[in-house]
Amino acid sequence: MISFLLNRSLGTISPENLQRAQTARLLHAIQPAPSVRFRSNDARIPIPSTQEEQDVSWDDSAVDLWAHKAGVNSLTIDRFEGRYLLSGGADSSILLWDLEDVDDTAKRCEHQPAAAVYKSSSAHKFGITHLSFYPFDSLAFLSSSYDHSLKIYATETLTPSASFDLGSVIYSHTLSPIASHLLVACATQHPAVRLVDLRTGASAHSLAGHQGAVLSVAWSPREEYILASGGVDGTVRLWDIRRSAGSLGVLDLEDSVGITGEDGLGKGARQRERGKAHVGAVNGVVWTDSGDYIVTAGHDERVRVWDAATGANALAHFGPIIKNTNLSTLLPLIAPSIVVPLGKQIMFFPNGKEILVFDLFQGTLLKRLRATGVAVAQARGSAGQRNIKNRVTSLAWRAGHIELYSAHSDGVIRAWMPRTREEAGIDEDDEINADNEDMEAESKKRKRKALEDVYQDLTKRKITFR
Repeated sequence: MISFLLNRSLGTISPENLQRAQTARLLHAIQPAPSVRFRSNDARIPIPSTQEEQDVSWDDSAVDLWAHKAGVNSLTIDRFEGRYLLSGGADSSILLWDLEDVDDTAKRCEHQPAAAVYKSSSAHKFGITHLSFYPFDSLAFLSSSYDHSLKIYATETLTPSASFDLGSVIYSHTLSPIASHLLVACATQHPAVRLVDLRTGASAHSLAGHQGAVLSVAWSPREEYILASGGVDGTVRLWDIRRSAGSLGVLDLEDSVGITGEDGLGKGARQRERGKAHVGAVNGVVWTDSGDYIVTAGHDERVRVWDAATGANALAHFGPIIKNTNLSTLLPLIAPSIVVPLGKQIMFFPNGKEILVFDLFQGTLLKRLRATGVAVAQARGSAGQRNIKNRVTSLAWRAGHIELYSAHSDGVIRAWMPRTREEAGIDEDDEINADNEDMEAESKKRKRKALEDVYQDLTKRKITFR
């Protein structure tokens, strides 16, 4: 880092390159942040009053702390301020957390919900499957559920302003971050992508082509009418919603060349209607923020990277450590390109109980982020207590910061933040000073007790006069 500062002072590198170098350094220093915790108001855990009680309460083994008692299914953070985090639970609850409502002088931070939505006649009846803020305005957000409904909420009041019943389980939904239209694409149990028009309040039309349930959908961040979807049939389809036929074709895992077309980018090329992206269900489809690549995850326990222009398999291999067996949507998280060196992309993958950090194009494993906690969690829902395998269910990136948040099936929301060697050294010095102070206090306590014993012995001794 010193060399970058020196080169910047000499004017040999640009401010942007210096910024990327620093953010990349922080990105690689991300570690668990146990000092940041999320506790629901109904966790029924007494708030500690004394310092001794606080020290005990921060011991993970001493307290059962959770955000959603039945498990956390989905997380999302507003993309403008990076301030508000939404979490959706398997118990149908939705909680709003203010990430800036913290004491800057405190080393430990315990968030409590700023607002909450619990099961009611107007709220969701079953577990939340997916949450997303409006891409243009964080004052509204969308939620989907196993109860077949898609709802729009006002963030300030957490009251539903509209609800759409699609007649089947909604696994995920997406709203284009660049489009002038307000079409919400929904991945449902029905073998077609459902489009809901928020302007008219109607289910506009369906995109048929999958042979079975659709598990994941994602709009292109570059082309407002282009959509990608993955289903249980192992296919990833591309759609142009302006076309009557809809489908632009499928991605084929055996094609590493792609359909180049007239301009080398697919223009005028013949569509590919056969082929599979994964040998198993596809439950994760995301785009890089540039729109150049598509990343997919499937039940064949593979993650694949595709050239969005030609549909070619980039042949990135991530090794045999990928775990992906659940039917629910499992989305890889691509770090914003602004925080990584030019030409690089970093992927965070929710892999069972841990988070794997990969170089997206090389497939190199950069880091394994492991969370504390039990392997089998006891989730508490309306039907009572049940044992479930603890795993990471959702990831969310905080805009404007180098911070990552993860949802877990044990009901906990965990934070991941950079911890550089300099900060580790400062913390180590603080711990050493604290230990020295404790030892000094203990020594004074022993001396005081010895003096008290001598005094008690003298006052209790019987004295006789002659």
